[in-house]
Amino acid sequence: MIEEHFRALEDALRRMRSAAPTIESWAVHLTGVLTGGGRLLACGNGGSAAEAQHLTGELVGRFCHDRQPLSAIALHADTSAATAIVNDYGEHELYARQVRAHGRPGDVLMALSTSGRSQNVVTAAKVAHEIGMVTWALTGPDPNPLTALCDDAIAVDADHVATVQEMHLAIVHAMCAHLDRTLGVAA
Repeated sequence: MIEEHFRALEDALRRMRSAAPTIESWAVHLTGVLTGGGRLLACGNGGSAAEAQHLTGELVGRFCHDRQPLSAIALHADTSAATAIVNDYGEHELYARQVRAHGRPGDVLMALSTSGRSQNVVTAAKVAHEIGMVTWALTGPDPNPLTALCDDAIAVDADHVATVQEMHLAIVHAMCAHLDRTLGVAA
């Protein structure tokens, strides 16, 4: 069972090598947005929420090297706002309402969904488009509604949710490493 899990990760990682140019492009674009006073909003459910918060933590804190803090918000992390929104507007508005509150034209929304079908994440991406944000998706296998909707996407071709989530973390770390390099704080 353990060996099978590691084989699935190795296979997914091998297939992800083709995403390196996209990850580098995202890091360079995000560097410009964040150093220019913009922000990153990130959303997802369950494990994808954890990955979204991991990403924002790396940006507000630091990845490997000390640098200025960068503006990044994990939308699920404000539990008071999240529970009020779900109570008053319904679960499909959980992230969309926060995108309307915090997003500005030119900001970036990173939408994470292992299925690419999470209604509240898809709705957030639609709203982000309406207000002029750039939208990126990290999902599981294509085709799915989120990759079709976003400006750019990396769809992890893997059979298991755990493998998709672990690949999302690898992508997040690769993007943060390249962002630090772009900022000149890493070799």
